[in-house]
Amino acid sequence: MRCMMCERFSFSHICRSCQTTFLTPTLHKRKILGSVEVLSFFPYDDIEPLLLTKHTDVGYYIYTILAKRALGAFAAQWQYEHRVNSIGIDDNAKGGYSHTAILNRALKSSRITPVYGKLRATNDHKYAGKSVEERLLNPRGFNYMPFEQEEVILVDDIVTTGTTLSEAAEVLRSQGKKVLFCLTLTDAENR
Repeated sequence: MRCMMCERFSFSHICRSCQTTFLTPTLHKRKILGSVEVLSFFPYDDIEPLLLTKHTDVGYYIYTILAKRALGAFAAQWQYEHRVNSIGIDDNAKGGYSHTAILNRALKSSRITPVYGKLRATNDHKYAGKSVEERLLNPRGFNYMPFEQEEVILVDDIVTTGTTLSEAAEVLRSQGKKVLFCLTLTDAENR
């Protein structure tokens, strides 16, 4: 096959050279709800074509590479006094796989235990390219399923306005959970 970035022959959808050259994470931070930090790993414009594979078969492989490079590397270095859970936003498998479940799985480490199916949206409204008003008028309506740990890390691929992550964090807070921070591949604000 050919590398999606340089088009050289490769055993991976993105060759090792391109992964090292173009997919080296640089941390970007912002806050939602006034106090919850959102950490993002790549500038949006740098990975936009890769993000657009999300709803295709090849998206599974691309998201696996992005997850390993960013979230897997983060989890390997992150230190905390006890174990926490990580939850992918609406990790329902649509189209054969869940991109947020792939990202969440990459966080598995000695301090982070990914859990699945714990925060699913009841509203399938499409948010891509929509205004803040449109997003606020169509909340996700997350359905919460109980899980063990009190402290949690929220995971999504993109933070745009922050409404989805904010809604998810509020649902978890209402259930007595503490959102330590959120992790996303990119922040659309970071263009």
